[in-house]
Amino acid sequence: MILQMKNISIEFPGVWALNAVDFNTETGRIHALIGANGAGKSTLMKVLSGAHDHYTGEIQLNGESVEIRTPAHAQKLGIQTVYQEVDTAIIPSLTVAENIMLNQTVQNLDNRHWMNWKQLFKQAEDIIEGMNLKIPVKKLAGELTLAEKQLVLIARAISSHCSFLILDEPTAPLSHTETTELFRIVRDLAKRNVGIIFISHRLPEIFEICDELTIMRNGEFIVKKETGDVDSQQVIEYMLGRRMEDQFPARSNTFGDNTLLEVAGLSDGDKVKNTSFHVKAGEIVGIAGLVGAGKTELCKALFGASPTVSGTASLNGKKLKLTSPHAAVKNGLALVPEERRKEGVLVAESVSSNLTAVSLKKFSRLFGFIDRRSEKNIAQEYIKALGIKTPSESAKVENLSGGNQQKVAIGRWLLADADVYIFDEPTKGVDVGAKRDIFELIAKLAAQGKGIIYASSELSEIVGITDRVYVLYDGEPVKELATAETTEEELLFYSTGGR
Repeated sequence: MILQMKNISIEFPGVWALNAVDFNTETGRIHALIGANGAGKSTLMKVLSGAHDHYTGEIQLNGESVEIRTPAHAQKLGIQTVYQEVDTAIIPSLTVAENIMLNQTVQNLDNRHWMNWKQLFKQAEDIIEGMNLKIPVKKLAGELTLAEKQLVLIARAISSHCSFLILDEPTAPLSHTETTELFRIVRDLAKRNVGIIFISHRLPEIFEICDELTIMRNGEFIVKKETGDVDSQQVIEYMLGRRMEDQFPARSNTFGDNTLLEVAGLSDGDKVKNTSFHVKAGEIVGIAGLVGAGKTELCKALFGASPTVSGTASLNGKKLKLTSPHAAVKNGLALVPEERRKEGVLVAESVSSNLTAVSLKKFSRLFGFIDRRSEKNIAQEYIKALGIKTPSESAKVENLSGGNQQKVAIGRWLLADADVYIFDEPTKGVDVGAKRDIFELIAKLAAQGKGIIYASSELSEIVGITDRVYVLYDGEPVKELATAETTEEELLFYSTGGR
């Protein structure tokens, strides 16, 4: 089956998101759709999947024109989607089996039949086994890890008629092992004549798994190529419209011996075990580990966002109470979380409201009224300084690209002027250009004498941006290394349990 999208355009308040875009692929092919944040990749796929109905242009399947205006119609045509933000699609109060079979269950509601629970669980179990996964189908989805939720959504997508499967940043929450398993599944689906549309910012993955690629920039089609006909440098130049400088900024590493933050024996009774580390003023300390190693849980425990069973932390020699995020902020800690849409930004609010949310006291007037003029001025200043691409400071954050949402999440804490900044997977779902901007921001914070904790499973980033690194395995630091004296290979060795 051949899929063609011709002259697709769509406008949101104040901005053209797509401008006369052409896209075509066919079943049995793995097709990468790539571009910088804000290029329009996800918007184009939301048109195809029926999530945006006010587009202009034409969509054809095997030369026959189709009007896709609802997700239900897209699914009926065999177009299934797994979005990047898994928590918005998973239903935590239902079991794994109910989540996997959700589409069929909803479609059968009008038939007024009794639910055959035994058959439902058996069908879900067959799909899980066919994907070579070990996720209990009777487990509540809310109890799953982020990686497991992603795999359950992929299982849901392929549980019903599927000619084209859209995967939006599917490997972002996955470990190396889980990514390898996903690629096996993707290749198997392609062999079964399913067309895969693969959105990713990880170029090595694209060259490993994809047959062809389409590159977009600023809401427009740029080029379509066979993967074997281009290299990563050419792809980056197409994406950015210019040559890419060195990804990581040069740093002087002039931090002294002043220990800013000291953590001893921290435990949350589950994922974090007996964790001790320190951060000096002006130092970027990496927390490395694979998905599931406990990095996110450590960040949350330190920020008071999860119960702490034992351990102590002190900032500038003063003991911290790890009881709540409010206490953490009051004591000079800031957290930019991994799940930005769920925890890092207020998606339904404006860019301005998000940037000032943590620092409202600075804009409060008599009787608690907000000085909107001051709020607007400072928001415009930070939008310019951070390079946030937005029509205005009043635009809603949900309409921004992933990279620009991440800049907003970081910007709100810059305004709060914390002493220690905790970054949990800060470049997740962010393109190479926006990554460079984020690295520059982090380097500037360190140059100001701030302490930085940089938690990531992207080992190349750990090596490129940090001064020291603690490697986590099974929730516990197993090795401390000077970054200049280590390699990605050594970090991976300890991340996988090497001793």
